[in-house]
Amino acid sequence: MAKFFSVLGPGLTTGAADDDPSGIATYSQTGAQFGYNQLWTALYMLPFMIAVQEACASIGMVTGKGISAVIKENYSKSVLYAVAGLVLIANTINIGADIGAMAAAAQLLVPASFVTLTLFFTLLILILEVFTSYRSYARILKWLAITLLAYPITLFIVRQPWLTILKATVLPHFELNFSFLFIITGVLGTTISPYMFFWEASQEVEEQKEWERLSHHKPKVSRGQIKRMRIDNTFGMLFSEFTTWSIIVVSATVLHNSGVTDIRSASDAAKAIEPLVHTFPNAGFLAKLIFSIGIIGLGLLAVPVLSGSVGYATCEAFNWKSGLNLKLKRAPAFYAVICISTLIGLLINYSGVDPVKALVYAAVLNGIAAVPLLFLIIRITSNRSIMGEFKTKLFSKILLWFTFVTMGAAAIALFYTVYA
Repeated sequence: MAKFFSVLGPGLTTGAADDDPSGIATYSQTGAQFGYNQLWTALYMLPFMIAVQEACASIGMVTGKGISAVIKENYSKSVLYAVAGLVLIANTINIGADIGAMAAAAQLLVPASFVTLTLFFTLLILILEVFTSYRSYARILKWLAITLLAYPITLFIVRQPWLTILKATVLPHFELNFSFLFIITGVLGTTISPYMFFWEASQEVEEQKEWERLSHHKPKVSRGQIKRMRIDNTFGMLFSEFTTWSIIVVSATVLHNSGVTDIRSASDAAKAIEPLVHTFPNAGFLAKLIFSIGIIGLGLLAVPVLSGSVGYATCEAFNWKSGLNLKLKRAPAFYAVICISTLIGLLINYSGVDPVKALVYAAVLNGIAAVPLLFLIIRITSNRSIMGEFKTKLFSKILLWFTFVTMGAAAIALFYTVYA
């Protein structure tokens, strides 16, 4: 068991960060609004999620460079700047939505203003990210993320219509209307997100550096290392998607089946886990406590992933030093980008957009932005001159292309329903 856990690293971190506040809000809204009708997405997206993240991780491992650096070497500047711009916009909005969600969750527990709490969490995140090694930071925060288990635990406490759930998990259900396509695009976008692409690739490079596997910037990659990466990645994505499935089921059973079809606040979302503590005095408060700690903990974990991937994408594009393993004075541009994107994200919270709705909008934007990035990832991993003997095999390539087509079709259908 100890040997197995020693293999886990970037894949597990990426999978945990995937269930960020934006993900929880989107999956909760899905369950509340459509019941079990979108439950099948958790099952069917799993192999595609694994294939996409494995492709991104292999880029970092094999080339010893992040995705932006590889694009810079093999494509035009216009493509490079378009990619960096997409990541910057999508991630910055996601950062703002996550900070807002953390503040809204904290307000369930403390009588502080929204502005005060957003400023507090932003300052805390920047201090920890800039002045603490991310490994030490994540080691503490991943224990906070364990509160996600509240959803799987509640899943088995609440009486469930298991036959209906099994059917909804296996048999896809579609509705050709804006609200259904809007949420399903958000589900796809918060499951297969641009920040995950850049983060896992860059973290694999960090791993190579830490274990001194880079010789003159060229990685020494063995098939054994690729196998361990696949185990790490698969476990991380399995954990992520099981949590996704649990959130949708619990929200559908507790909220949708009780007539709550629209989550308007963090308090509404917290009601989904009240059955976990319903036998205790102050069950409502305990549910809010568990929910708030989970949102805050995952936000503290996810925001550095979001801003860090912006830092990697931007600095690799301009050939600036980057890496969370570097001190501030050795990579000032990298940390400046992180600070600027986080602060812009903070300011978005003062635009008047509801923090819970902003999380869902951020997920939808990710779903649209992921489409062109997936195309480039497929091209890179299929190129023997870049990937050598580790270029994508046929089965993985089929999964990647299917993911690209599916997410592209969802985005096109969404735009069609808007303008039809």
